[in-house]
Amino acid sequence: MPLDFTQLSHDLAALCCRTAEFIRQEATTFDRAKIEHKGLHDLVSYVDQETERRLVAGLRQLLPQAGFITEEGTAGPDSQTEEFTWIIDPLDGTTNFVHGLPVYSISVGLLHGADLVVGVVHEVSRDESFRAVRDGGAFCNEKPIHVTNTDDLHSALIATGFPYKDFGRLDAFLQILGAFMTRTHGVRRLGSAAVDLAYVAAGRCEAFFEFNLNSYDVAAGILLVREAGGHVTQFLTDGDPLFGRELVASNGALHAQVQGVIGEFWK
Repeated sequence: MPLDFTQLSHDLAALCCRTAEFIRQEATTFDRAKIEHKGLHDLVSYVDQETERRLVAGLRQLLPQAGFITEEGTAGPDSQTEEFTWIIDPLDGTTNFVHGLPVYSISVGLLHGADLVVGVVHEVSRDESFRAVRDGGAFCNEKPIHVTNTDDLHSALIATGFPYKDFGRLDAFLQILGAFMTRTHGVRRLGSAAVDLAYVAAGRCEAFFEFNLNSYDVAAGILLVREAGGHVTQFLTDGDPLFGRELVASNGALHAQVQGVIGEFWK
């Protein structure tokens, strides 16, 4: 019997909602002295690790045969399967969380073979559940969402993420940033790629771009944007935005214009 991806998406959203409550509780008493460093400016806390543990336990009940790609390694070594693979970021926006800035999220996507079929981004502080199913639409708290129809770059709001550990292409990035600052309504850096993608899907901004991304940052958000009517690629090509380390997501109407600006400086 084929798997019901719509029901699975509801079950996943409920699991993320329950897990988000744990994060909210921990946020009220979090001690910054408990931060650990995985690398330069790359923070992790017991909240990330415990959140991932809870998600993995719940996902193993939902789909026992699936493999895992996780940020914190709670499920053991990454184990992408030929059929199903969960891709998990338990706390996207850890730096925001540890500093008390209220933009961070849970992000969980499901691959069926090479195809994203289910995705949930739960924005913790606002308690917003963004859910998508392949060919089934995108929703925020169960209300359908859609990208905007803005086709003029000067009327667009752009989201991005700043590099935090690999600064080798910083000059090019800053040139791109400057170009978007002068040619759009503005640029926003929220600190969670998953939230940025959810906000493109919900029509709160027209486009998002970032490099040095990981699959767990973007898996759920890619599906959200696509199912909300948008477009997702790499910076200059239609290459793989899931594992390709760089991503442009837009409402579709502006995609070529956004890629064009990036292409002026990203060589």
